[in-house]
Amino acid sequence: MSLDHNVGKGHVIAMLIYKIFRDAEWRELRDKGVTQGAPVDLADGFIHFSTGAQIAETCARHFSGEDGLQILMLDSDDLGEQLRWETSRGGDKFPHLYSPLWLSDVIWHKDLILGRDGHEFPEGVT
Repeated sequence: MSLDHNVGKGHVIAMLIYKIFRDAEWRELRDKGVTQGAPVDLADGFIHFSTGAQIAETCARHFSGEDGLQILMLDSDDLGEQLRWETSRGGDKFPHLYSPLWLSDVIWHKDLILGRDGHEFPEGVT
């Protein structure tokens, strides 16, 4: 993560962000090297991401009980000016990408396991 000495002046510190894809959506990105996102992303005109503090609630709201999910980790700095932090759920700022997502921007992806008590996030994510 990089430091931004302009924090508080409209700048956001670069951080790791996360995207949840269904297996078919992940396979499309993996096979083609680029995606416009999931159906909800296409409908909204940007690709939705969450921070580590937001991802569990995002998952519970939009993927509750779903198996066959992948979680992707990206560095917000790598996405450039097309990544915008916009107010959304509960007044929180969420990262939204207004460009295609390239496989080369993904640091890692992992299975998002559905356990008895909900999804089990990889260590260090939430």
